[in-house]
Amino acid sequence: MSSTLEYELAELIINFCNVEDVSPSDIPSESPLIGPDSPFGLDSLDAVEVVVAVQKTYGVRIGGEKTSREVLQSLTALADFIRREKRE
Repeated sequence: MSSTLEYELAELIINFCNVEDVSPSDIPSESPLIGPDSPFGLDSLDAVEVVVAVQKTYGVRIGGEKTSREVLQSLTALADFIRREKRE
């Protein structure tokens, strides 16, 4: 886990999507958030929940399908997006 923000995001996803038997520190920052290779075991419906949770928690807007697909690639991608949006 490369930073505090990535760890916080892993915690947020685990809590918001009711992921069991996974600890935030067990999640590699570059692993996929959604799909069969996700350590969270999330599907496309969970992706919507993640977007809503991130928008509420961090006050950033994740717009459009293309943007959300890119942003939800990994914890690193999501954290980088939040950092960029917060700077603007």
